[in-house]
Parts: sequence; structure tokens; C-alpha cells
Amino acid sequence: MTLDIHVPAGTTGHDRLSVDISAADAGWDFSGLRVAVLAAGESVRLETGGTELLVLPLAGGCRIEAGDRSYDLAGRDSVFTQITDYLYVPRNTVCTVTSEGGGRFALPSAVAERDLPVRRFGRERVGVTIRGAGDCSRQVNNYALNNDVETSHLLVTEVLTPGGNWSSYPAHKHEEFSEVERELEEIYYFEIAPSPTGGPGFGLHRTYASDPERPIDLCVEVHDGDVALVPHGYHGPCVAAPGYDMYYLNVMAGPEEDLVWLAPDDPAHHWIRGTWEGQRPDPRLPMAH
Repeated sequence: MTLDIHVPAGTTGHDRLSVDISAADAGWDFSGLRVAVLAAGESVRLETGGTELLVLPLAGGCRIEAGDRSYDLAGRDSVFTQITDYLYVPRNTVCTVTSEGGGRFALPSAVAERDLPVRRFGRERVGVTIRGAGDCSRQVNNYALNNDVETSHLLVTEVLTPGGNWSSYPAHKHEEFSEVERELEEIYYFEIAPSPTGGPGFGLHRTYASDPERPIDLCVEVHDGDVALVPHGYHGPCVAAPGYDMYYLNVMAGPEEDLVWLAPDDPAHHWIRGTWEGQRPDPRLPMAH
């Protein structure tokens, strides 16, 4: 059964996976995501089949056995404070991820059409930028996007939004091929920082139609571990509630293999970019180093 476009935390979880969404589960052709949660000393075995993936630590480090080699990832303490090293794993590969100290590990994937080697990438390969200004400031960390990391179809980035700020704004779309756009299915995976008292945080996410003949409508409160699926339409903003920093991982893939991300704004809100001129980015950024 195809999932709804809002997938609350735990909906697809089983065994050591808190998220397990294949392209077929999402009702499309390319993008997928799993998140493994491992206690100290635990392992998860993965068969990539026809997909390529990244092993991307969210918290903690790990050792990966892939093919006939082992790869160590130092990982990070938190998505809100650090960027991480990571591993590319091609299709038709069996790998085992083991965490000596425990942790959470994102496994963004895409159906692949090329055979590429296993490759480990250090933190220095992550492209870090600050986008927007004022209360539209956010940090973007590119793991497989605009940083010369070769994949078949997979694009992966993460965004950090300080509490009270808006990101993925103005809303944009990538649902067709043109000189200014690429067709890309997208998965948003959210983590929300808790309150100082340990209570749950929250944010908001919006997706809406660009064409009345392709209806889609989502405006939802998102919590730690939630997923939003974007098959088409304008998406954004993602709003971090005041006091609660927001993280989201973006997994994108589509039919083209040029690995280009082009996404025009909703024309009704494109003017917002002009208001950023002369404004400084939020001084809380960068959050992760």
C-alpha cells in the first residue's frame, strides 16, 4: 500500500529500522530512505539490490563491511552541532553497519543505473553554505549535491533551521524537466531539538499544488522522526517553532543522471528574496561545523 505523504515517526519502523521507505512504498520510481537505530554493539545487514545509498551518521560512529573491505566512520554527536564523514555504497552490494557505541544512521537511497565503487568521504567533502537572511536564514550541508560526489541518481543534502526561522522558502518545485527545472522525487526526514526540560519540539511543513490538475495539499505539524514525501508540487516553508531548532535530511532522485538540482520558486513569493538584501544571516549560524 502506498504511504500517505506525511509519515509520522514510527509508522514504517521495524526491527532496527525506525524508518523504512522504498520507492515502491512511496508510490514513485527512485527515492528511498531507511534510518537504522543501533544500540551499542548492534549491527544491521543491508542488501542494496538495485539501489545505491549513503551511510550517513546522524548520531554516533560505525564500522561498515562492504564487499571485501571495512570502512570506519567517526560520525558525530548530533546533527545540530557537527557535520559528518559518510560512505557511498553502490547497487548489488551487501554491507553490514556496526556501531560500537550505538547511534542513528540515515541510509538515503535511489534506484541506480550505473555501477560505481564503494567510496568513503571525509567531512571536508561536505559543501556547507548559509542561505537566506534574517528569519529566513538556514544552514545547508551538501553530501551528494554540488560537491563532485558522483552517484547514479542520488542527491542528498541536510538543512539546519534555528528555532523561529523559516526554510525551504520561498516554496519551490522540481516536477518536470526544463532549462530551469529537473524532475526529482523528494523525501524530508525531520529531527527536532527538544526543549531544555526534555519535552518534544515541533515545526511545520507545507506542500501544495503548482497545477490544479495535479492536486496535492499538506500543511502539517512535524515532530522528531517524521517524514514528508514530495512527489510533485511546490514545497515549503519548513518552519521551526520558536525555541526548537529543526533539522531535515533531503533525499532526492529522478529520471535524469546529470545530478543537477534546479527548482524554480513559486512566482507569487519569489519577491521575498529581494527583501534579504542588506540583511545579515542569523548570528546562530552556522550551527554545525
